[in-house]
Amino acid sequence: MTRHKRSSSGQAYVLTILFLVVILGMAAAVLDVGSWYRAQRALQATVDAAALAGAQELPYDTGLARSKALEYAGKNGGGVAAANVVFSSKIVANDTIKVTGSRPAPGFFAKVFGVEAVSVGAHATARTANTSSAQGVAPIVVHYKHPLLHCTGGAGNPTCNPTFNVPTTLDLEDLHKSGGGGGSGAFGLLDLTNASNGNPSAGDLANWLLNGLDKQMDLGKYFSAPSANFNNSQFIDAMQAMLGKELLFPVYRLLTGPGSNAQYDIIGWVGFVVTSFDPNGSATTITGYFTKYIASGIQVTSGGNPSFGVRSVQLVD
Repeated sequence: MTRHKRSSSGQAYVLTILFLVVILGMAAAVLDVGSWYRAQRALQATVDAAALAGAQELPYDTGLARSKALEYAGKNGGGVAAANVVFSSKIVANDTIKVTGSRPAPGFFAKVFGVEAVSVGAHATARTANTSSAQGVAPIVVHYKHPLLHCTGGAGNPTCNPTFNVPTTLDLEDLHKSGGGGGSGAFGLLDLTNASNGNPSAGDLANWLLNGLDKQMDLGKYFSAPSANFNNSQFIDAMQAMLGKELLFPVYRLLTGPGSNAQYDIIGWVGFVVTSFDPNGSATTITGYFTKYIASGIQVTSGGNPSFGVRSVQLVD
């Protein structure tokens, strides 16, 4: 009987050791796999942001887009080589960027089993595109025939090639026709709510100037707002506060109807930096320059409306 007990004890000891080894192996698997998963998610966040950063320079400059993507990835853990940033075309040439990355993720308990590290990988694709609607719009319009917008092809579906960063003055008095013609009494202020009376409050106009419209603005016809608001102290204070900052102005091609019934046919948006202004009602002038603008908006899925340098950037994969 004594020998039998010793034999059983020895067997139990061996089974316990084996069981502990299994438990340790499972713990290693759980802890290390969790660590590798977190490493992969961190890399995914890096390549997502790198792709978005690079896409902001598209479709204009692929070299700068690659540099921006690599710069961002390098500041956030690396793992992206220049060869892993590639461009493709969806709607226009070079409107899409794909960033692929890989990093070693060290093991901890897995080292006991000879696994020093594993390689984690991730990829992200971002696209820049013209917008079919835009958020953050300010209530001042620009005519598509402005000489620095370089629009050709007529009002139906013009092709535009804006010149950026060149000083210019928007003379809002020139928007209307003298007398009772189309657009009489309309001097460049827009009712972004598109109410039928075309008479938003001065506070609304000032808020749109300071903060932009807080919802998506679609293309289409919008009523004019009275030019007297240019002289309102709230609007003047808001304009003063926005000097040197990017604003998003609607671009129109037609202005029809008189006074508060005048309507602008909005066909797109353009970025504008105001450097000075002269608030004088119907003779107001705004000086500044057009600029490329990344907007929060809905991307077009085909050629879409004319492009004035306003794009939306988003991940597509």
